[in-house]
Amino acid sequence: MFFTYLRRELRRRRRAALVVASGLALGIALVIVVTSVSSGMGNAQDKVLQSLYGLGTDMTVTKAAAPTANTSERPRFQFDAQDGDSDAEQSSDRVMVQGFQTLSTATVTEVGEQSGVSDAVGGLSLQVIKVDGQFTRGQFQQGEGGGQQGGPGGGTGQPQGEVQGGGANFDVDNYSVFGTDVTEPALGPLTSSKITSGRTFKTTETNAEVAVVDSAYAKEKKLKAGSTVTIKSVKYSVIGIATADSGDAAANVYIPLTQAQTLSDSKDKVTTVYVRATDSQKIDSVKSAIQKNVSGTTVTTSADLADTVSGSLSTASSLATSVGKWLSVAVLVAAFLVAGLLTSSAVSRRVREFGTLKALGWKSGRVTGQVVGEAMVNGLLGGALGIALGLGGAYVVTAISPTLQAEMGGGTGGQGGPGGGFGGGRQAAARTLDVALTAPVSVTTVAVAVGLAVAGGLIAGAFGGWRASRLRPADALRRVE
Repeated sequence: MFFTYLRRELRRRRRAALVVASGLALGIALVIVVTSVSSGMGNAQDKVLQSLYGLGTDMTVTKAAAPTANTSERPRFQFDAQDGDSDAEQSSDRVMVQGFQTLSTATVTEVGEQSGVSDAVGGLSLQVIKVDGQFTRGQFQQGEGGGQQGGPGGGTGQPQGEVQGGGANFDVDNYSVFGTDVTEPALGPLTSSKITSGRTFKTTETNAEVAVVDSAYAKEKKLKAGSTVTIKSVKYSVIGIATADSGDAAANVYIPLTQAQTLSDSKDKVTTVYVRATDSQKIDSVKSAIQKNVSGTTVTTSADLADTVSGSLSTASSLATSVGKWLSVAVLVAAFLVAGLLTSSAVSRRVREFGTLKALGWKSGRVTGQVVGEAMVNGLLGGALGIALGLGGAYVVTAISPTLQAEMGGGTGGQGGPGGGFGGGRQAAARTLDVALTAPVSVTTVAVAVGLAVAGGLIAGAFGGWRASRLRPADALRRVE
């Protein structure tokens, strides 16, 4: 009898049922879209952070850079061509530690022994300035700025410098090199890139003259697996090409850590220690332990780096988190109230019907149950419509994939960005990354939507049930008169 009466009443009052369901659907759809977009914002920010510090890295340990060198300490390149030998091709490399002061490799071991640390690995970030061409006798001095930058680690360009005591016709290649611990392939900045040609390092190639080159730099220099890269007269065989998963790569060229230490005269030195915690919930306590027990270092977590992200990604994330969620709450509350009021109004218009049913022997509980049942069906119908609308909205966002910009602030020491703790020791400078926004919908989000639909039906049913419970058989007689 309950289901028969329920089906008949819903068919009779389809328009009213659709109005109630539509109101609930709007609120539920908005919740799904806002939640999925917020999730997409989080994923986009994770991509930005992973492009800087590598997958699996929870924090980095560095030492703040030394004060900026004065003019007399700028890199100088000495060429020995005699007068009259200006047609002679010459080349000179300067390999310099970049971004931070160096730490002893013993620091890596010390960090790894701290409570809550699962693994720790060191890396050495270098900047190479290669000057070659036709020189007369003289000395080239690099000026302010170090030349035109052409990518994450610089590029080919004419430097802002001078040749003292002679003339020159030269080219400059300014690029970054990262010494990676090949025995720990699962940790460090190279893990944020995918090998798209050739292979990565073998764990036995700790001092091998091999290199992995970033795809953007390889394209610029026309390099491929099997090519040769010469750094400070050492020829490195390119064994693989790596493509960054998001944004710029951490370096143009990756070589074994021991080789990087030899090139830069930094034996047993690193610029960055990459740390993985045993539990993501212990990151703060691990950070505190390292800061307390490893003196003279700066510890930077992904949360610290996330605070430096600005641009449209940060703005959109703030809007989705604050305005979007409060708007969803407001719309849901309004939808629930409207559904309740409409249900209560519908019961008032059915006074004669319910009064007659009570006169025929229906208990108040049975009448109330009938009203709540109708409201529940309306709520579930609104939930189904809301889920469909929400999924459609999320699909549209993902299909359009609007591009957001994330600007990483520069700095040194504990600051984020290329010069920050997660930047692998790269030159401190702000840069902008473009990230495509998606709106993934999780099973949890759908479950929440179903829960909201049931809640909406219960609230509407409570309004209607309360009104129905107050009806008496005499109300039907008064309505007839």
